[in-house]
Amino acid sequence: MPIRAPGESNAVGPAAAPQPKPRQAYITVRGLSKKFKGATIYQDFSIDLPMGRFISVFGPNGCGKSTLINMISGLMPMDAGEVLYDGQKIRDTRISYVFQNYREALFPWVRAIDNIHYPLEVLGIDRKERRRRVERLLADFDVPFDLHAYPYTLSGGQQQTVSILRALVTDPEVLFLDEPFSALDYEMTLVMRERLQKIFMKTRTTTLLVSHDLEEAIQLADQVVLLTRRPTRVAEIVDVDLPWPRDLDVTTGEDFIALKRHCLERFWREVKRD
Repeated sequence: MPIRAPGESNAVGPAAAPQPKPRQAYITVRGLSKKFKGATIYQDFSIDLPMGRFISVFGPNGCGKSTLINMISGLMPMDAGEVLYDGQKIRDTRISYVFQNYREALFPWVRAIDNIHYPLEVLGIDRKERRRRVERLLADFDVPFDLHAYPYTLSGGQQQTVSILRALVTDPEVLFLDEPFSALDYEMTLVMRERLQKIFMKTRTTTLLVSHDLEEAIQLADQVVLLTRRPTRVAEIVDVDLPWPRDLDVTTGEDFIALKRHCLERFWREVKRD
């Protein structure tokens, strides 16, 4: 006679379905290693990043910031290691990526609106459902330009907005942003930071941003991951406990300035390390 746990029924019936394993609400990176031309970039690198948060990655030049998110997102192979999203493999996770070079990321021969439709078309979603999803996305965001224009007629900020909307249309679980505003002028960069904050506050999509601008990294993040020189490790993970949205009052306030000073001191310590 089979042994049952206390309180379990002895009634004969179909076998109970196995209970799903509890899921961890983290991006879990374990034992990540990567070399380029014999140079070690990462060696047995591990980190846990909370999902549902905005995470910025910042560090010295050449430390492998973009390499890190490229490996985590599956765009670049790891030499060794494992990445799990809430306990799931990369292939079981909806991921979107916004590249630095928006001019090369968008298809110039189709209209902006068709660029946004494209990922849904690749997924095999029919035209009616694609239209419904895009309309729902656009209803959530005020897009102050003509999406029926071709990308090459749009400004840099407008093109990058299209790239971000295209990344969001699949309702990703994780959004990767690789220095998305570095090619924009300062005025448009400020506009795009404001726009991205609104998107995150609306969707709460797990977002990983690589930035070469410390102020940007702090302004947009719940946490800033400060990296060291190669072989790269985590110097510190800095919590950014500031109210949203991070407007001018916040970014010129004492708390923001203190955070920036702390991060900058940590950064310079790494830059000057032999």
